[in-house]
Amino acid sequence: MYGGRQAGARASVAVAGAALLLAGCFSTGDGGDKNEGSGSRITQQPKGTDPYWVNPDGNAAEQVAAYEKSGKKDDARQIRKIAEQPTGEWIGPENPEQEARGFTEAAEKADRSALLVLYNIPHRDCGQFSQGGAADGDAYRSWIDGVARGIGDRSATVVLEPDAILHLVNQCTPDEFHEERYDLLKGAVTTLTSLKNTKVYLDAGNAGWGHPDQIFQPLQRAGVDGADGFAVNVSNFYSTRESIAYGRQLSAKIGDKHFVIDTSRNGNGPYTGGKADENWCNPPGRALGEAPATKTDDPLVDAYLWVKRPGESDGTCKGGPKAGQWWPAYALKLAKASD
Repeated sequence: MYGGRQAGARASVAVAGAALLLAGCFSTGDGGDKNEGSGSRITQQPKGTDPYWVNPDGNAAEQVAAYEKSGKKDDARQIRKIAEQPTGEWIGPENPEQEARGFTEAAEKADRSALLVLYNIPHRDCGQFSQGGAADGDAYRSWIDGVARGIGDRSATVVLEPDAILHLVNQCTPDEFHEERYDLLKGAVTTLTSLKNTKVYLDAGNAGWGHPDQIFQPLQRAGVDGADGFAVNVSNFYSTRESIAYGRQLSAKIGDKHFVIDTSRNGNGPYTGGKADENWCNPPGRALGEAPATKTDDPLVDAYLWVKRPGESDGTCKGGPKAGQWWPAYALKLAKASD
């Protein structure tokens, strides 16, 4: 469902790590850091506003540079709305340690924190657009260990396994895999929270899928008590107001746990003009939501985050490319709808 980072995409970022910052960035004080390596001049957000790292070599940044090179200044300005906000880095299946180290080193060099998304649970996405995941439980544990080694003592916030618990609750995932999944998630929480400067938020669905009564016990079985909290609205479109209401209801059932909200594409709320079971996939007429920030409208909300990278496809629906691939036309529509 979620369509994370394609394996190997932007591999040069992860491999080079901090080198991409050292290659051409200079400090501009409260205004952030600017990348001198290309005409796109991608800027970090002021740390006091948003402590998360902006990837100066991401898909949106490359699109800004391409539009500027071809003289499409207005389109470049629109895509810059995406390129200059910190977005989640979805760790691929092949080189978790190398990628996690690369992103966290780059963030550290910029005096920021990395936002990482881990999406590799076995039997992922119930065979839908983002199907896949680790081959088995042992492979997943090894993968998590690699991520942890890559992060080390550097600062990171991890959104853990979008869909994984929700697909247990809605019976999308076969019963025979339930116990193992709970064990894997709880183990991942334990491993990642043992790191010195890592925060972990377990995915907990969204305001439109069902009721918090259905998921609070599964969240507890998956180790949310040991996590920093949970995440809502990942890769979805429900408004911040709706997401806060859902999150507060859920929080009250699990010891007032804090939560984060994915606001990347919720500026116009959810799409209601199509089939209900398809409205999550590349819906038309959506807009960017609140900019990522750690100062929010509710004391239980630790941050507004762009977990899903705006402009990357949800899957091969409504004319979109494969899940996780950059879709310039859709990105441009999201940005223009945010004016």
